[in-house]
Amino acid sequence: MDLSHHPDLLDRLAAAYALGTLRGGARRRFEAMARTSPTVRSRALLWQERFAAITELQPGEMPSPNVWKRIENLIAAQRSGAAREAQQPALVEAWRRALRLWRGAALAGTFATIAAIGVSVYLGAEVDRSQSQVAQLERERGALAQRSVQLASQLQAAPEIQYVAVLADEHSSASMLVTFDPKHNTLTVKRLGAFQEGPEKSLQLWALPPSGAPRSLGVMGDAPVIKLTAAEGQVRQVPALAISLEPRGGVPGEQGPTGPVLFKGALVPTS
Repeated sequence: MDLSHHPDLLDRLAAAYALGTLRGGARRRFEAMARTSPTVRSRALLWQERFAAITELQPGEMPSPNVWKRIENLIAAQRSGAAREAQQPALVEAWRRALRLWRGAALAGTFATIAAIGVSVYLGAEVDRSQSQVAQLERERGALAQRSVQLASQLQAAPEIQYVAVLADEHSSASMLVTFDPKHNTLTVKRLGAFQEGPEKSLQLWALPPSGAPRSLGVMGDAPVIKLTAAEGQVRQVPALAISLEPRGGVPGEQGPTGPVLFKGALVPTS
């Protein structure tokens, strides 16, 4: 998946990566994307910079009273006697400096801890949502791939009509529609009229070449639509087709029609 097309998801993943809550295979995949995509890499660096400066944006918070009480006790112990304090002014000043340093460190540590906890909770929920969206996108991609396979299969199965003929009776009434699909080597004959050959007769389809005897293309059944198997060489450069009425089961192709020719028409290429 190209994260550059999903900026919101990229932001959440980059933030989780910078914070360290993106782990395992998801972290490795993100790092692989960052190595090849400047967009992903720049977002990860941007979030790392944001977290590095986050303690500066947090409000101040004083340590608890117990902390101050312990500090005051330590100072009071150093002030147990005026003489001793007068003899050791440098030590008292050192304690004061240590107190100031400790206070600053405690405040900074508290700010950083509170900030990290808050960001962790927020980004934990964001990462869960991000991973859910990634899973949804993966499911959609799988469904799309499956649909593509189905469409490819349907296109493969769809007929590719390259020849068509309308066979008419002696009154020029269209009675049969014949199409040829060379991709599947299939001749399809569809009845357009109400003609019925009867139980003891069969209709037989013939190719009428420019010269020579007619060649049988198959015996038709009594269904409204009949499919016959034929190679393209059997119909290529054949100017016309005909259907004759024959004994039940048809006649051998080499001897030509034995019954009356009922329907005839030109075979026309579609391209």
